[in-house]
Amino acid sequence: MEALLRDVSGAAELLAAAAHGGGAARWDRPALHRAFTWAQYCEHVHARFQGNTAIRGALEKQLQITNQSLQAAFPECSLQVSFSDLRRCQQLLLSGLLSNPELPGSALNMLFETKEDPGVGVMDSEYEEDATGLCSYLIQCKSACKVLHALSSSSAVGADAEVQGEMLMERLAALLGQGGDLHRDRAQHLLHSVLQVFDGAVQHFCLVIAAALLTTKHSAAQTTARDFLLDWLQNQHGLLQCMCSELPSGLMRDLAREQQKCRGVFCSGLKKWASEMEYSMNGEGWVHSSTNPTLSFQKLVERFWALFEACPSLRVKTEDELNALKVSDGDFDVEGLSVWGDILSALNRQNLSSGVEEITKI
Repeated sequence: MEALLRDVSGAAELLAAAAHGGGAARWDRPALHRAFTWAQYCEHVHARFQGNTAIRGALEKQLQITNQSLQAAFPECSLQVSFSDLRRCQQLLLSGLLSNPELPGSALNMLFETKEDPGVGVMDSEYEEDATGLCSYLIQCKSACKVLHALSSSSAVGADAEVQGEMLMERLAALLGQGGDLHRDRAQHLLHSVLQVFDGAVQHFCLVIAAALLTTKHSAAQTTARDFLLDWLQNQHGLLQCMCSELPSGLMRDLAREQQKCRGVFCSGLKKWASEMEYSMNGEGWVHSSTNPTLSFQKLVERFWALFEACPSLRVKTEDELNALKVSDGDFDVEGLSVWGDILSALNRQNLSSGVEEITKI
């Protein structure tokens, strides 16, 4: 029993150190593995003794004593660990690490890595072998909770991306909340590092960013984090182009409606995309210079239209900009001479088509 009391006391100390301890700056992969393994053990303790009134009471009392000691050591720590908290010890550990600005980027990257799913409902020893596996499993579980919590409303980005987007925003808010250029540099390094983690799966990272921008928290810290993320995204041409082409039109429209700054970022990305189109004389029309078939002229027009539907005032401004660019190309109304003129013509046709649909409905 004495060993068990020490174990749960150690769990509270671990959670406090993860969230507030400067020692987290020295955490590496083995340290993360030990931490998540310990948290997993504490969840087993909760499952084993939650129905034992005597042992549970003793553990609750020990946790109260430990909480008082930790409050003295970490005055900024508001977490008061109870016995019932042990059932989600891994989740609390993950949240604490994300909120600790001292956690190094090399360790943080592992929290966003994923392992190949060994099978639905399976959690074998191979999957548990390191911190990455434990975090992947935790993300899976949180994703499942989101799906089961609201079966009537499906996520536009997917449950996994939604969880990872929340993780990303929580971490950015923690770093930027410290203020100063140093922490802004660390936040920028975080985004570059996470981008590398998703190398080869950039489409999924686009969904993670979309989920981060759609987080429902509206605190000052979250607003700062969203603005920082959008500023960074605007300087990542390849990633922004991927978002403009790969995100569903409806999701782009939702982002533009929810986040005013998204409108300008997406418009910049679409104009950059258009500037890289070349007119093919073999009947293919406008094609992207990279010969990427996903970057089609039709999809480009669809994306512009999605933004116009999200914000009618944006349409007026954007059409003025497109007209100015058309004029700079000679202002000829001949297909194939100016991508800007052909975009405007396609948008006008889309507008007429939408108008006919509205009249038909009436």
